[in-house]
Amino acid sequence: MNLKQTDLISIENPNSPVSEAFKTVRTNIKFSSVDKNLKTLAITSTGKGEGKSTVLANLGVTMAQDNEKVLLVDCDLRRPTVHKRFSVSNMNGLSSVLTQQNTSGEVIQKTEIPGLDVVTSGPKPPNPSEMLGSKSMKDFIDEVSKDYDRVLIDAPPIGIVTDAAILTTMVEGVIFTIAAKEAPIDVAKHAIEQLQTVGANIIGVILNKVETKRSGYYSYRYYQEYYEDEESSAKRKKRKKK
Repeated sequence: MNLKQTDLISIENPNSPVSEAFKTVRTNIKFSSVDKNLKTLAITSTGKGEGKSTVLANLGVTMAQDNEKVLLVDCDLRRPTVHKRFSVSNMNGLSSVLTQQNTSGEVIQKTEIPGLDVVTSGPKPPNPSEMLGSKSMKDFIDEVSKDYDRVLIDAPPIGIVTDAAILTTMVEGVIFTIAAKEAPIDVAKHAIEQLQTVGANIIGVILNKVETKRSGYYSYRYYQEYYEDEESSAKRKKRKKK
């Protein structure tokens, strides 16, 4: 995937190859477990700046476009981004619930995308790891998962702090994001080993920030021409009916 084009490519250009890649990820998640539908998922990475939050946002949009009721939860309490990406308030959020200042229902905010709600990080707490590893956090996930088809959690990078490892024990599946040519191989391997040590259910790895070669240009043109032809055909059929 090349996510350098825009943060929410699934909205900006839903017919692009990148958007199609997210649809493929969505489909793969649906079939990742034969016996059980995975409702709660955490997305993490080796370090900061690898695009996990962008992946989370676009995946949430794509799932909502597929008529699923989706909740995005910003658990990266040190470097929150969900409120900025969806232009919502961060006055109250997850930290407000975990400190019992608000209920979960009071901090859930709707976005402009039908079917997609968010819970921002809330005020920055002095003890993020302790809060995310608390029983209150587990109770929060259990509660909101009753009302949504998918709960996607933006977890902190596994290679930097312990928060992500703790969170992965509370969800049904984990998606690991790695930035091409940025994440050191040994560090990425160690991060995955950490997840395996705590018993995380790693359902897949997304290689992000892949360079767009010239072949990618032809792939992009193929998608553009395909959908343009499809739209033109639909318009012709509409005119004939009239």
